[in-house]
Formats: sequence, C-alpha cells, structure tokens
Amino acid sequence: MRTAACPICKKTIRFERLSDQPFFPFCSERCKLVDLGRWIDGSYTISRELNEEELEMVEELIEEQVRRMEESEYDRSED
Repeated sequence: MRTAACPICKKTIRFERLSDQPFFPFCSERCKLVDLGRWIDGSYTISRELNEEELEMVEELIEEQVRRMEESEYDRSED
C-alpha cells in the first residue's frame, strides 16, 4: 500500500494504484477545487517558462482530466 499527503489538507491518502484515487494528488473533490481556486485567483504562479516537454505533459494531463470528466458525466446520465 502506498501513501501520500493531500497538498491542501495534509490528510493521508492510501492507495494501491493511482487509478484508485480519482482526485489524486488530492484526497477529495473539495481539496481539488480549493487548489483550482488558488490557481485562478493568482495565489499560485509558475516562476519560469515551461519548456516544450513540460508543456506537452501539461496538455496531456489536461486532456486526461477532460476525458475523465466526460466519462463521469456519461456514467451519471445512465442512472
């Protein structure tokens, strides 16, 4: 079993695989949204320009998150 600390509330997250934790690295949707709010209001900043490889990685992460959100909405619509 692996563990990590939520970067917002510091709660310990226990998991076997990252796919077991839909909000990773956060413990919950609430903490994920708190983090997003901090980015939006400018509390967080990137201190340097990202290189091409880093930009591609960010784009891939965003695409993956959008895909997960779309799948989640699809799953809820079937209920």
